[in-house]
Amino acid sequence: MAEDRIPGFATLAIHAGAQPDPTTKARITPIYQTASYVFDDVDHAAALFGLQAFGNIYTRIMNPTNAVLEERVATLEGGTAALAVASGHAAQLLVFHALMQPGDRFVASKRLYGGSINQFGNAFKSFGWEVDWADPDEIGSFERAIGPKTKAIFIESIANPGGIVTDIAAISAIAKRAGVPLIVDNTLASPYLCKPFQHGADVVVHSLTKFLGGHGNSIGGIIVDGGTFDWSREGRYPMLAEPRPEYGGIKLHETFGNFAFAIACRVLGLRDLGPALAPMNAFLILTGIETLPLRMQRHSDNARAVAEFLADHPAVSWVSYAGLPGDRYHGLMQRYAPKGAGAVLTFGLKGGYDAGVKLVSSVRLFSHLANLGDTRSLVIHPASTTHRQLTEAQRAAAGAGGDTVRLSVGIEDKEDIIADLQQALEGL
Repeated sequence: MAEDRIPGFATLAIHAGAQPDPTTKARITPIYQTASYVFDDVDHAAALFGLQAFGNIYTRIMNPTNAVLEERVATLEGGTAALAVASGHAAQLLVFHALMQPGDRFVASKRLYGGSINQFGNAFKSFGWEVDWADPDEIGSFERAIGPKTKAIFIESIANPGGIVTDIAAISAIAKRAGVPLIVDNTLASPYLCKPFQHGADVVVHSLTKFLGGHGNSIGGIIVDGGTFDWSREGRYPMLAEPRPEYGGIKLHETFGNFAFAIACRVLGLRDLGPALAPMNAFLILTGIETLPLRMQRHSDNARAVAEFLADHPAVSWVSYAGLPGDRYHGLMQRYAPKGAGAVLTFGLKGGYDAGVKLVSSVRLFSHLANLGDTRSLVIHPASTTHRQLTEAQRAAAGAGGDTVRLSVGIEDKEDIIADLQQALEGL
């Protein structure tokens, strides 16, 4: 490849961050299944522990297999650095741990994965962190929700389960006026379909379990630092701006500049809270990422065909999929995800809650389970599963009403996917 050529997305999905192993010459990144690492000498150890040199200390904090995964995802997203952790929920925990103090608040879209709604609205209360909800269909609600204790705004690029596309740039403008970072969960889109940093995001998170891994075989999460936010502004983010006593008084933002947030999540959050990603899972997710562009395009093309089929079916009352020209989010999709609207869509059954329960029990090719982003087609009835812990009003606000069925359309032959839905719908 010519030295001045910028590699394309598919090339980076295979090669970014990876080199043949220098010792064995293995071409595939090895699984470094080790807990700890040998120091060159006492001075080398002291430099590592003092953040004066980069290197491996303990796999809870860093690992060579994980490091390749981190560099690859950071490259694909266009960020400055990344931190891979045990799950998507762990990524969200470490992000807010670096930003929040007891009594602080953040604004979040009410169109989120049900587990995130529960984490933000309940589990985070134990840390003294409070959430204020806003409606992505009414952008002004984000600005109205911001107060003096607000430290961040959190959205999903394509929302789960509704599949709606969020106006990232408009919400970024609000975040910038408020002087707070915009955090975008890009799980459903992946960087193949959408790159939030190009539209004003400051931090991106993923559940690696979903489309980046892509095969339903491993759990993981990742935080990507956009390198764009001034963490020293007005002293609002003391973990990044103030001297750290455990590291000899280093100020992380002053010392590490445009990748200080990723460093803070690693050396203050991951080090002490401990949700480390297993090297085996990092290896499996790396392997999945190599086919990400091929899979995401097939996912999107299949989902478009399925959405068109459902929109014409007499048992279906509505379909929410931004890839359909008549969908209210189609214009936003063309702006933020022009290659396709992804794999996830929801639809409503005229028979309501009972029909949803019956349909997920009648499919044969689809797997009924609580996941998405697999090569296989997956189905779930959110009101009876993932969003069951929410009130009826909360479920409706999250796009998970009783009549709603969510599909994660796989990469099988689209004719087989549609035939399975056809026979299940006929059974209603």
